Amino acid sequence: MSTTEAVLDRHLEAFGAQDMEAILADYGDDAVVITHAGIYRGIDEIEELFEGLFEEFSDPDVSFSLDERIVEDEYAFIVWQAETPDNAYEFATDTFVIDDGRIELQTFAGKITPKR
Repeated sequence: MSTTEAVLDRHLEAFGAQDMEAILADYGDDAVVITHAGIYRGIDEIEELFEGLFEEFSDPDVSFSLDERIVEDEYAFIVWQAETPDNAYEFATDTFVIDDGRIELQTFAGKITPKR
């Protein structure tokens, strides 16, 4: 069984590498991701979410800064900011609930300013 911190580290590394297989391996089969754009249920919908994110964050000029991370038991919380060609993520946060080495619930909130 992976610790919450290990799952978070692996997930952040997979996102940075845009490794879809590794990203999806982090989620339980019935995982839910809740965002301002909608609720993504299960691996297929979560894959669609990350396809769009990988497209946006694939530009070599993207900047990303992880400003804070807190891990407590099965919960992880991160605060970050990023700049892509499409958006300025002035303040963003993700919360993860991890059970038995898999993300079962993730929420995202952020102040996103479109550039185009």
